Amino acid sequence: MGQQGTLTRTWAERGTRPRAPRDTRYKWAYIFGAVCPSRGATAALVMPFANTEAMNAHLTEISNTVASGAHAILVMDGAGWHGSQALCVPCNITIVTLPPYAPELNPVENIWAYLRANCLAISVFDTYDDIVARCCNAWNFFANDQDRVRSISDREYARAVNS
Repeated sequence: MGQQGTLTRTWAERGTRPRAPRDTRYKWAYIFGAVCPSRGATAALVMPFANTEAMNAHLTEISNTVASGAHAILVMDGAGWHGSQALCVPCNITIVTLPPYAPELNPVENIWAYLRANCLAISVFDTYDDIVARCCNAWNFFANDQDRVRSISDREYARAVNS
């Protein structure tokens, strides 16, 4: 999320071009987020960089959120900081790496689309602190509604089959 912003769809009279703000500065914040669809629980950090150090902090945050005695399966794509040799994976987390070019298999991608469309689009920020505050507010808006967390992140194919 940053000053370059994200445009979104809007209703407008046919044949017109609605105006939307656009910033040309380059300040960014990154939301690192994870969800447990069955519990409706979330873990997230807003960080100034997307790198291995930030990912390690996020893994620690997830580890602290995992229910006592439980084990988390964390689905990740091929981002460089997801597969770094310096990644410190806590013992209560197992990472499952997606095949290349398959973001549709990662339920968290729907969360990013939801946040962009409903909380983060068409915005211009005066300061970096404004960007961080908007990211935090967007995640909290999402995370504070367990039904929303479950409906956006749950995937039938990911559930265990009881035979």
